[in-house]
Amino acid sequence: MQTIKLRNKTLQVPIIQGGMGVGVSLGNLAGHVAKCGGMGVISTAHTGYRCDDFWQNFLEDNLTEIKNEIHKAKEIAGGNGMVGINVMVALRYYDQMVKAAIEGGADAIISGAGIPLELPAIVGDADIAIAPIVSSGKSARVICQSWKKKHDRLPDFIVVEGSQAGGHLGFPMEELSENREQTLEEIFQDVQTVVKTFEEKYNVDIPVFVAGGVYTGYDVKKFTDMGAAGAQIATRFIATHECDASPAYKERYLNVKPEDIVLIKSTVGMPGRALRSPFVERLLRGEKEKITRCLVCLRPCDPKVAAFCITTALTEAAKGNWEDGLFFCGSNGYRMKEIVHVKDIIDEIMTEYQSGE
Repeated sequence: MQTIKLRNKTLQVPIIQGGMGVGVSLGNLAGHVAKCGGMGVISTAHTGYRCDDFWQNFLEDNLTEIKNEIHKAKEIAGGNGMVGINVMVALRYYDQMVKAAIEGGADAIISGAGIPLELPAIVGDADIAIAPIVSSGKSARVICQSWKKKHDRLPDFIVVEGSQAGGHLGFPMEELSENREQTLEEIFQDVQTVVKTFEEKYNVDIPVFVAGGVYTGYDVKKFTDMGAAGAQIATRFIATHECDASPAYKERYLNVKPEDIVLIKSTVGMPGRALRSPFVERLLRGEKEKITRCLVCLRPCDPKVAAFCITTALTEAAKGNWEDGLFFCGSNGYRMKEIVHVKDIIDEIMTEYQSGE
């Protein structure tokens, strides 16, 4: 197994742990993934939600805790792997989140839930790897062209996310409902074709990682054989002792059936995939949740018409509130049966991966 160089850092295993918010992937989970040689990723979606004054001082709390969680992850990692952050373009305070990650010493910034056209401008000359999450070759081309023309920079790597991922999805709801979307294999090939044109034109290397429905080492090997550098895996890391969410949150994923994983419309303006909690059942029936307080945290969200407050729903989930929580989940979430250690998962993935070499 060759190491993977991303800017001036190195991954010893071809695994990125996907960012999960609110409060699911923070410094503990990210640090232990990095310790095993992968990239651990901290979600910047309300990182400070556990602070006592969060609802009164959320922005300052979030910015402070982003830095604290990066420091925690780096300490756990002990110089191994990489520690990255995930920042949603849809966040109203996107710029500040990115700058806090740089100040905190993150090794990489991964950005999705929108097209991160201005990410290079915010990063400036900071020595940090930057990567967009894309769901089509078209998006990859637009980003590469824009970054190169406006900022003379190309992505240090790209994450290609397919329709089987958990959380927010970059596909129209109609396509997902009718199973008309491209497969991850098809999207990866489209993105790879785009990437190769930029690699050849500018004599650079842009590693591409696949995400969304990737669960085993055999899955990872299938895509590396196609030319991918590795995979981003998120949901599987929920069922670990090191995951930062509450024990009650993790337990909810252990007895899931495939039919318990459904699509919803998120206030971010995108479809999402989640467990069929009582909260989600209400959404699917068309009921509107009462919004009693609003942080105005998402650009696309209008609390006057929104069906629910995503901040409240995700923070309640992280605390283990099954009745009122939104539990995001990838399509393979039903495969988790017990709580294990991060090292166990990575060792199993790598054993399966290497058995195919």
